[in-house]
Amino acid sequence: MMGGAMKQAIKYAGVAGLCAVAFAALPAWAQTAPLQAPPAAPAGVVNKGDTAWMMTSTVLVMMMILPGLALFYGGLTRAKNMLSTMTQIGAVACLAMLIWVMYGYSMAFGPDFAGGGVLTNFIASFDKAFLKGVTAASQSATFTAGVEIPEYVFVCFQMTFAAITVALVLGSVVERMKFSAVMAFGAVWLTIVYFPIAHMVWASSGLFFKAGALDFAGGTVVHINAGVSALVASLMLGKRMGYPTTPMPPHSLTLTGVGTGLLWVGWFGFNAGSALEANGSAGLAMINTFVATASGGLFWMLVERVRGHKGSALGFCSGIVAGLVAVTPAAGNSGPFGAIVLGAVASVVCFFAVSVLKPKLGYDDALDAFGVHGIGGMIGAIGTGIVYAPSLGGPGAADYAMGAKLLVQVEAVATTIIWAAIGTVIAITIAKALTGLRVAPEVEQEGLDLGEHGERAYN
Repeated sequence: MMGGAMKQAIKYAGVAGLCAVAFAALPAWAQTAPLQAPPAAPAGVVNKGDTAWMMTSTVLVMMMILPGLALFYGGLTRAKNMLSTMTQIGAVACLAMLIWVMYGYSMAFGPDFAGGGVLTNFIASFDKAFLKGVTAASQSATFTAGVEIPEYVFVCFQMTFAAITVALVLGSVVERMKFSAVMAFGAVWLTIVYFPIAHMVWASSGLFFKAGALDFAGGTVVHINAGVSALVASLMLGKRMGYPTTPMPPHSLTLTGVGTGLLWVGWFGFNAGSALEANGSAGLAMINTFVATASGGLFWMLVERVRGHKGSALGFCSGIVAGLVAVTPAAGNSGPFGAIVLGAVASVVCFFAVSVLKPKLGYDDALDAFGVHGIGGMIGAIGTGIVYAPSLGGPGAADYAMGAKLLVQVEAVATTIIWAAIGTVIAITIAKALTGLRVAPEVEQEGLDLGEHGERAYN
């Protein structure tokens, strides 16, 4: 009896043990079942340090516009047009900000069109128009997998780029273009020129981005775009009364110098901020923004001396900006000594573009937006394909193919020139039809401060 009971108990225990093992294994079976959905990928984590840096960078770029560019350009005009110049820059920047949140951000960085297609090479869809779906909880990717920043911060950062780019264009048309025309031009130009180029270069589905073009902070998007547009706008608008026979010197190089300093400081947000993180890439962009700019400022003055002139304050300021422009696309794509060479070369070439090419061709680019931003941007964009090479201290891979990359850079530059030129013709034509474009001769004679705004900069 006792032996039979023991056997029965052992039998029951064995069955119970098998059931327990099978039960314990159920979760594993459930995870590998073919009908079970795979676990969701973990969401990127917002890094507070990166977020703080990007918020700071955004404010620095804003400082480049007001007061930086406003003082830089304003000081270069005649006294009777000081307030007009500053007001046009500030107002068109504000307009850009409003258009950006209405549909510009969506056109540049929104989701692709359903089904994709060729159009996605040039613009994104309007699914994020009026910031639809953007909340305090939504995030934007950085260049490190799993590390993100709040989408509102990314929206604001890119918004300042749009605002300063359209403001840069005005350097060629100051002292003669109506305020109403500036606003009409700005709205159209942003829509058909800036937003598509920004998408092409910086959005993952953009034409230049997919081709592998290098533009760290806006050589094509900002400087070539603005510079070429400035040249076309000045040609369509015509020369200022008295140009070039009447002397039109800057009325305050002191204010231009202050504006130059503000631009240089703000440019650290422009360039180092384009790393989207507070990391080594931002540090590289930072040192390059120091040394390329220093090189540009000194080499412009050196060329002045070689050409038999005194090294001037205006030349120093112009060289500073030329160096900043040239290093923009190369900020995180070059070693420090490559950046120094870029700054020097751009400064020398821009000097000749301003002092030799412009007088020879006779166009009235009032504040040399094309001569410095357009030409300097082209040198920087193409030169980035050279200084990116690891053999020259750049961050490129060991098997970097310079020839192939240079071809991509040239294609991106050429496409930007053509797109900006055609778009500007359209924008100026529309503005002229709506507003008449140019102030009356008597307003231009007395100055736009009084004629357009009823104020004087100085008593």
